[in-house]
Formats: sequence, C-alpha cells, structure tokens
Amino acid sequence: MERPDNTGLYECCSMDFVSDALFDGKKFRALTLVDNYSRECLAIYVGKSLKGKDVVNVLERIKKERKIVPKRIQTDNGSEFISKEMDRWAYENKVTMDYSRPGKPTDNPFVESFNGSLRDECLNAHWFLSLEDASEKIEAWRIEYNEYRPHSSLNDLTPAEFIERLYKEKEKYKALPGAPSSDPMIFAASKPSPTASEKSSDQLKVRKLFKAPKF
Repeated sequence: MERPDNTGLYECCSMDFVSDALFDGKKFRALTLVDNYSRECLAIYVGKSLKGKDVVNVLERIKKERKIVPKRIQTDNGSEFISKEMDRWAYENKVTMDYSRPGKPTDNPFVESFNGSLRDECLNAHWFLSLEDASEKIEAWRIEYNEYRPHSSLNDLTPAEFIERLYKEKEKYKALPGAPSSDPMIFAASKPSPTASEKSSDQLKVRKLFKAPKF
C-alpha cells in the first residue's frame, strides 16, 4: 500500500456519485474517490449507468496501478456501495465500509465539498458532446485539481505537493541503519575478566608505581 508510516495518507477515502447531462440531454454519472487526508482525487470515472461492479473495477484499477488500498471508505447507502460485489471486494481487501446515516450528507463532508467544486468549476463550465468528451474534460480538471490547485486546508499546498512533503518527512526521520558487522569495534566485554591473582599482581604494581619518594 502506498502510504508513508505514521501518517493518515490513504487511511480513509470517500466515494460518491455526481450526475450531469450531455449536450443532447442524455444523462451520465461520475464516480468520485477522494483521500480525506491529502484531498487528492484518486479517480473520477464517467459512465452512463454505473453499478456496483463498476465501483469495484475502479478500486481494482487503483490497487493494481498505484498499489493503493484504503483502510476505510466512507460512502452513502446507495445500492452501488452496498452491492454484493462491493461487499466481497471490501472483505477480500480488508477494507472497512463506513456508511453515512440516511439523509445526512454531512457525515461525508470531504467528498461533498469536492463534488461541489467539480460541479461549479467543471460540470457547469463545459458542454459535453459525448461520454468520451466528458471523460477527457473531467480528467483534465482532476489533474489540475491535484497538481495545480492550492488548498487552504493544506497550508496552501496542492495535494501533490502535500503528499511529496509527507514522503520527504518520512525519509528525513527514517531510522539510521545499524553499523555493519565489518566495523572494527572493540567492546570491553570481549576482554576476559582478570583472575584474583592477576588483580593482586596489578594492585601491587600500582602501589610500587605510586610509592611515596624518600627524602
């Protein structure tokens, strides 16, 4: 899993859907997946009608391509998130599903805030000629959001900059490696303890060495 030690990176992610329409009025949906800690958007998947298996496919793709598996995922109680496919995937990957209370979007504030930005800055700002066109424009916005958009909650860093700093801090405080066994280190314990006769002999030598001079 791509997560630095002792950080909250990818510990908990949030998922949700947003809906929009093409230029001819045909509806489509987009699955959004956001890391709560870094605010990074891991994926926005666009489709005409998305099911539980589509959600699993997105999570599997992220797992294979980036080696990321969140420990916990927050969602609402939509049928796509409580499906048998989703339940099986979560069980096999040891992921805890954290469902919000019905009618309580505030239980999942990070993805709700993200979806608001997606709608205001992308969905409402573009005409989409096809699902492919929608996917391309939304993906371009996702990259801009992750790599070029400072966030006040991240001390005015972009999610990409915030994550990079986390990894640098991990390297900085990494434990120093142990000394190699070839080092010529001599320990006092390696010298055998003197016997009683040796101790007496040493004491006698010391007395002679420091014997008071005669005047």
